[in-house]
Amino acid sequence: MVKKLFVGLCVAAVCGVVSADHRVVKSKCQGSQTVAGVRVIHTAARAADKDIVDTAVGAGSFKTLVAAVKAAGLVETLKSKGPLTVFAPTDEAFAKLPKGTVEELLKPENKDKLVAILTYHVVPGKVAAADVVKLTSAKTVQGQEVAIKVADGKVSVDNANVVKTDISCSNGIIHVIDSVILPKDESPKSADIVDTAVGAGSFKTLVAAVKAAGLVDTLKGEGPFTVFAPTDEAFAKLPAGTVEDLLKPENKDKLVAILTYHVVPGKLPAVKVVDAKSLKTVNGKEAPISLTDGAKIGDAKIVKTDIECANGIIHVIDTVILP
Repeated sequence: MVKKLFVGLCVAAVCGVVSADHRVVKSKCQGSQTVAGVRVIHTAARAADKDIVDTAVGAGSFKTLVAAVKAAGLVETLKSKGPLTVFAPTDEAFAKLPKGTVEELLKPENKDKLVAILTYHVVPGKVAAADVVKLTSAKTVQGQEVAIKVADGKVSVDNANVVKTDISCSNGIIHVIDSVILPKDESPKSADIVDTAVGAGSFKTLVAAVKAAGLVDTLKGEGPFTVFAPTDEAFAKLPAGTVEDLLKPENKDKLVAILTYHVVPGKLPAVKVVDAKSLKTVNGKEAPISLTDGAKIGDAKIVKTDIECANGIIHVIDTVILP
């Protein structure tokens, strides 16, 4: 049903108008066929005369993407014969990134990283929406694969929702997504979870708590572990005096219970986290995962993902979760 609805909407965006019950009720098209159970009326549509870059420029909602493509030196690539399929983040999608991220990526010294991110949004060939929904992954120009999922009436690419499809270009096709997707960092990591947290500078309270709880050796161990790491601002949300009490030796057991509730055995990247309904923690209790208002574990929003460590992975959260 999800695939039918998605394909129907995709085709209707090009060939007709969709009624409240998702039927194509008016068409500019000629001829017909059935795609994923949906009868589609086709047009002998005029070929698109603008390439991917010019189409993005003309749309007006991809200014950041266009600026990034220029800074990365990828204009000629995306103007080439192709064909290419681009999962294009809107300006609002780029605005979701942490403050200053875009500015840093546009600096000449970060060109290689920018190229890697942008090419991770591009798939060789022209893959229309009707074909996208049949896939579970697709290999990108960057070299890694993006995960494709159809669930709960939505189609997602990694952690981004596909919000508009089948924008035809002379050298390919654009599908619009609502978040920037990031390739996995495959470079070897020498810093363990504890050292990574110390080096980040935004987990001072967490590091102090780990030391007070006697968990340093555990989180420096072989693992692997997945840590949902509350920032200093997350700890600051707790009632006044809570952190100070938890750091007292007589409250060590309670502190251990809270901290281990933030740790899951194994290495779970974001794409696996969002597939779960709950995760069993080292504490022994299950932590619920929800996607209703962004990705959450318990009451905490997951604000940054996939920080690779030598013995696991860190996802950053904005609230301390309690067992």
